[in-house]
Amino acid sequence: MKALVTGGGGFLGGTIVRQLLARGDAVRSFTRTAYPWLGELCVEQVHGDLSDAAAVGRAVAGCDVVFHVAAKAGVWGRYADYLASNTTGTENVIAACRSHGVSRLVFTSTPSVVHGGASVEGVNESAPYPKYFEAHYPATKAAAEKKVLAANGPDLATVALRPHLIWGPGDPHLIPRVVARARAGKLRRIGTVPIKVDITFVENAAHAHLLAADRLAPGAAPAGKAYFITDGVPVDLWEFLNRVFVSAGVPPVTSHVSVWKAKLAGRVLERIYRTFRLPGEPPMTKFVASQLSTSHWYDITAARRDLGYEPRVPIEEGLRRLAETFRMPGK
Repeated sequence: MKALVTGGGGFLGGTIVRQLLARGDAVRSFTRTAYPWLGELCVEQVHGDLSDAAAVGRAVAGCDVVFHVAAKAGVWGRYADYLASNTTGTENVIAACRSHGVSRLVFTSTPSVVHGGASVEGVNESAPYPKYFEAHYPATKAAAEKKVLAANGPDLATVALRPHLIWGPGDPHLIPRVVARARAGKLRRIGTVPIKVDITFVENAAHAHLLAADRLAPGAAPAGKAYFITDGVPVDLWEFLNRVFVSAGVPPVTSHVSVWKAKLAGRVLERIYRTFRLPGEPPMTKFVASQLSTSHWYDITAARRDLGYEPRVPIEEGLRRLAETFRMPGK
């Protein structure tokens, strides 16, 4: 088949591209700028912004399936930017699929769409969307997910996958950021209660996307549904992070700050950054404080049943591969 991967130059998108190529599929990538490594793999590249309907249409034309991975992530920024990329961009992808007769759309969502600030433990896909979101990212992704699922029908089969905390070698965001903050002595545990979270090795997340595409068809079990995707076993957040830190040559983080102080700091810092329009992002936000002080892990029974999903890379193997990257020159 010919597949379009939006965000094909990114961490998850790039892994999906490689897995598609490895099994013989033709791949096109849609990104804002060119990625030389995609060219080396003979991946067709179309450039543009998700908010540009015409550019999205050019990328979708002639494809059999679309993996809509690209999004504006992060915990800070203008709502208008998140809306344009995550919600309007997804609307453009749906419209382009319909215009060009694409019958399958696999959307990369996030478990944050059901996280309202309290602990989320062992829930399945019946968990409701919260009435309030603590950041623009989950709010706009929830709106996009709703549109994708509502678009499912006899001509366009859609599915939304919710991989949680994607990690592994090549991660440009999650692991490098926490390692950098720990190395600088700017990272503290929030609270003293053990926190249990799910994580998803990047190859496992990509594998789930291919499985979803292969099983997706009008009327098929995955059509019109959302699925949590994880490594299958929740981890103790700080135990896991400290193992990563040791691999990176950084001392484990043992000091902590109370939950109420972290949340207060998040509210105050957000107000200061907005009021004075400071560059960058606050060192703490309400959303980050909630994520680091609550458990969030999920039941993946539905993904196992409907997609045939099983994590292919165990957590221990993932940690071993990650540790190898820290030993590379320049790391």
